[in-house]
Amino acid sequence: MLRRVGRPGLIGMAARTAVVAGTATAVSGSVQRHQQEKQYQAYEAQQAAAAQQQAAMDAAAAQAVARAQQAAPPPPPAAAPAGAGGVDLVAELQKLAQLQQAGVLTADEFAAAKARLLS
Repeated sequence: MLRRVGRPGLIGMAARTAVVAGTATAVSGSVQRHQQEKQYQAYEAQQAAAAQQQAAMDAAAAQAVARAQQAAPPPPPAAAPAGAGGVDLVAELQKLAQLQQAGVLTADEFAAAKARLLS
């Protein structure tokens, strides 16, 4: 049988075209799957970062609420009624002194309450 030298025949050209097309399709599908996996991983990482950020914000809010509750000033002591007798005045001054020693009243608050009692 004689072989032709030069250009391939019709069947050879069709076979070569089929191989090239099949290879291109396989490579294209592989590249597309790889890109989809990368996008999915990026999405998952973004969701995880958002969840961590939300958890950090929740923790910070809880700490702020706890600090605000702890830092709330104690209620002011009840105003002592001005008594006409000396025994009542002495008892009230002793109560104020005890509150100051316990740290409930500052020196300025003690002085102001004492001035109100004595006036």
